[in-house]
Amino acid sequence: MLTERSTLTQYLIEERRRHPGSSGELNSLVLDVALACKAISKRIASGTLTGVLGSAGAVDGQGELLATEIFRRTNEWGGQLAGLASAEPHTIPAEFPRGKYLLVFEPLDGSPNLDVNVSAGSIFSILRAREPGDDARVEDFLQPGTEQVAAGYALYGPSTVLVLTVGAGVQAFTLDPDLGEFFLTRRGVEVPEGTSEYAVNTAHRRSWDAAVKRYIDEALQGSGGPREKDFTMRWVASLVAEAHRILTRGGVFMYTPGDAVIEEAGRLRLLRAANPIGFLIEQAGGLATTGVERLLEVEPEGLDECVGFVFGSREEVERIIRYHSEPTEDTNEPTWNWNPLYGARGLFHPV
Repeated sequence: MLTERSTLTQYLIEERRRHPGSSGELNSLVLDVALACKAISKRIASGTLTGVLGSAGAVDGQGELLATEIFRRTNEWGGQLAGLASAEPHTIPAEFPRGKYLLVFEPLDGSPNLDVNVSAGSIFSILRAREPGDDARVEDFLQPGTEQVAAGYALYGPSTVLVLTVGAGVQAFTLDPDLGEFFLTRRGVEVPEGTSEYAVNTAHRRSWDAAVKRYIDEALQGSGGPREKDFTMRWVASLVAEAHRILTRGGVFMYTPGDAVIEEAGRLRLLRAANPIGFLIEQAGGLATTGVERLLEVEPEGLDECVGFVFGSREEVERIIRYHSEPTEDTNEPTWNWNPLYGARGLFHPV
């Protein structure tokens, strides 16, 4: 294995050599994030045996709390960060130096899936600090996705896979648990342009805009309908798992503002979930949108802000965007319209 494939460390060193002026701090930070993912993967794999993660942890939130603590402990000490944040910001302890980057992360996406032994994951986004060397403020994290320096996720499934972009395409690394190393297993990942799969929560159909109803209704008509092909629906309720499937075999994922209204607080956070996944998808040749604007150009207004999110194979996302711009006979007002969070730039807000 050591002679057949590059390790994550080797890949990062190779990328650094392409930029002679690089300090190497980004490499160190990515490796610290990878260490956190290794630790979480190990806890998940033995969770029900140790009582730390597994069915009980997935229900009462213990798993997310542990994953958050692991991310903090593995990343706060190295001197690369001015701050890090998940649901709330975390100040670097006084005894550690401050650096020039910010880390935003979703510690355990899809954690309820652990209750039935289904895949979960961690998502991360790396930004430049506004004031390198100083403690980060909340507003320092409120940067659009275009400002990301690196992003990725770890998928905890039959194998643990780390998918990463540093702005030079998308690479996938698989963890060898015996050696404790991530090895490069897919270089230059690209989203297939065509697809016959879509992911949407059909239980929330009552909240959908007419454009999404049109897209799904056409897909359901199969080969005898206007799309002239049969589709398959997938819904894992884990953004990491959905993104990994799309990066592997194409497809389209749709999460609407109406979904968030029905779920009260919403689940797709712009900074720590949608932006890093959107960055990966674009780097792999796909598209990521809110329906009315490029996702990575959304200006964040809060650390915990939710967003409508459509991403995947280019031609399918372009079709959904087009459907939102075309007139429709459906005059029913969507149930999410009253929600001020989505009133100005929701997925289906009229242009």
